[in-house]
Amino acid sequence: MTVYFIGAGPGAADLITVRGARTLAAAPVCLYAGSLVPRELLAECPADARLVDTSQLNLDQIVAECVRAHEAGQDVARLHSGDPSIFSAVAEQMRRLDAAGIPYEVVPGVPAFAAAAAALKRELTVPTVGQTVILTRIAQQATPMPPGEDLATLGRSGALLVLHLATRYVDRVVEELLPHYGADCPVAVVAMASRPDELILRGTLTDIAAQVKEAGLVRTAVIVVGRTLTAEQFRDSHLYSPERDRHVC
Repeated sequence: MTVYFIGAGPGAADLITVRGARTLAAAPVCLYAGSLVPRELLAECPADARLVDTSQLNLDQIVAECVRAHEAGQDVARLHSGDPSIFSAVAEQMRRLDAAGIPYEVVPGVPAFAAAAAALKRELTVPTVGQTVILTRIAQQATPMPPGEDLATLGRSGALLVLHLATRYVDRVVEELLPHYGADCPVAVVAMASRPDELILRGTLTDIAAQVKEAGLVRTAVIVVGRTLTAEQFRDSHLYSPERDRHVC
């Protein structure tokens, strides 16, 4: 058997990949994060599949479900929101599966930051304005950030920042980024990206905190900070330039 870590996408059920949907449709056991994964996706599972909501399970209980399926020779579809490579807590599950000798594969999904960019109708990397995107979070009531990965340090780069799990602490975000980005730096907050209740807030470091509080956003949102959000005056990409030699590989 195999455990398949499947990225379910940012929220909309139809943003799961074709591979993810096919894998889900063939697995007799599905472990899913009930608080984050759209219920519509469960309709893709076989009619007699064993469905386990992991939102109230701890890590050992989740792994125990995988071991149980392994002993029965059953594949497991392990549904995670977004993409498994970012803030998904799959690393510790993989470590335990390795120890138990249980094989696994990863099926990538659409990450939240990509869905947010789509909602904003913006390219996050713009020629001559910004070519770097930093995906990060802040430490509050969660695992501490490693040395050198605090907002003040990352902010010195001036790169576009995408902050996950941070709307509850928006005042702190603004305070730490103001010295590096300036009060007029564009900011967008996208909550429930790609879902029917999607909400977009646009502003600057001056007014975004007030907007977030007024909207009551505390979870399932990303904060995007950087000049590429409103960039209009920039040179065209070299990719499609008439001056580019298209005979060079």
